[in-house]
Amino acid sequence: MCKVWIVDDDSSIRWVLARALRAEGFDVSDYENAEQALEAMQEDTPEVLMTDIRMPGISGLELAKHLHQSKPEIPVIIMTAHTDLDSALASYESGAFEYLPKPFDLDEAVRLVQRAVEPSQDLNEVFEDDQSEVTIIGEAPAMQEVFRAIGRLAKSNINVMVCGQSGTGKELVANALHHHSPRAAKPFVAINIAAIPAELLESELFGHEKGAFTGAQAQRKGRFEQADGGTLFLDEIGEMSADLQTRLLRVLSDKRFYRVGGRDLVSVDVRVLAATNRDLEKQVAKGHFREDLYHRLNVIRIDIPSLKERSEDIPLLARRFLRMSSEELEVEMKILADDAIDKMMAYDWPGNVRQLENICRWITVMAPATIVSAEDLPKELSEEIPLEENRVSGSWEVGLAASVKQQLHMGKEDVLGDFVAKFESTLLSVALEHTNGHRQQAAKVLGWGRNTLTRKLKELGLD
Repeated sequence: MCKVWIVDDDSSIRWVLARALRAEGFDVSDYENAEQALEAMQEDTPEVLMTDIRMPGISGLELAKHLHQSKPEIPVIIMTAHTDLDSALASYESGAFEYLPKPFDLDEAVRLVQRAVEPSQDLNEVFEDDQSEVTIIGEAPAMQEVFRAIGRLAKSNINVMVCGQSGTGKELVANALHHHSPRAAKPFVAINIAAIPAELLESELFGHEKGAFTGAQAQRKGRFEQADGGTLFLDEIGEMSADLQTRLLRVLSDKRFYRVGGRDLVSVDVRVLAATNRDLEKQVAKGHFREDLYHRLNVIRIDIPSLKERSEDIPLLARRFLRMSSEELEVEMKILADDAIDKMMAYDWPGNVRQLENICRWITVMAPATIVSAEDLPKELSEEIPLEENRVSGSWEVGLAASVKQQLHMGKEDVLGDFVAKFESTLLSVALEHTNGHRQQAAKVLGWGRNTLTRKLKELGLD
């Protein structure tokens, strides 16, 4: 029987975890503090250790570090109610196999222990740099997956593709990946491909020599040279032209290039992180994006959830943005009343976290009272699709048109991509409900092959 030790000052957590693990055949011992566990380790050792992160006396992180130094092969699962990026990174720094956010699902906890004892599992990498210059907050399960990915990628030089809608914080994630990597002391250079005119992008990336073109009055280093030894973040990579895709692929392969108008090869050592709000697999299928470049960039993929998918984080994020804007503007911090929070959580947030941040700035300046009620929120949070017009006409196209107008009015980008995803998601959900979850039948009624349906389910997060 596999020996599992549980260390937590909460007796109810120890009891319920021990009961669930024993039911699965584990030999469980539990301790109310780290001191008891360390004393027991003088005579015996567990095969899996589960410990709370914060306890009186010696913390769970210190306990995990102690065990990792003496017995690095023993997986440690850190349990924590503090589910932010710093806690996740601290857990991995201590040598943890995984961390488990509280409150947790018992089945998930048992599966995690079972995974920890699998002989094929390797210990997670740890990293030395614990000075985070980037703060990402979120308690939603989808954000915990993002935190885990950042932690696991510490000490790695692997290229990463960061995917998500506009305004979800893709550059923040890229920044965190850089600052918790061996390249943290070197430059982090970001460039938005869509923001640079196509005819200037080559020079921006690779630099140019004096006289290379009209206006090139001096030699200029491009973003690749500026990021030498560090990380280059290519935002909106899906907007890159075919010619530049070919050149980028060559640079990623050879780590050498010529400046525009240059004859001397320039060598660089750069980790590339790319981001997109497009479906690059579709772009590849249509021939708009090179498949070999896609696979070169997409070694590891991190999907950033939309704000609607992590709505439980809205109060937390709003408080942070309100505090930041009050400090920036040197005014009293505004506080959201319960009805204002309810209204914000019910809203769709097409502009995601960036839109929430802008709304909080608006509240800081425009809300009349310190306590902000639902009536004080900007009108755009009350705008809804005119369902009455939809009912009268009996046409779903009218509702669609109204929704598109609303998002355009709010400055939303990539409207087509968002609506196509919602349209396909709705079709899939209804078809599967109609066929009682039978995928082959659902694919048939939709006119797709089974493989297409399976891929769509995965792309849309419905799998």
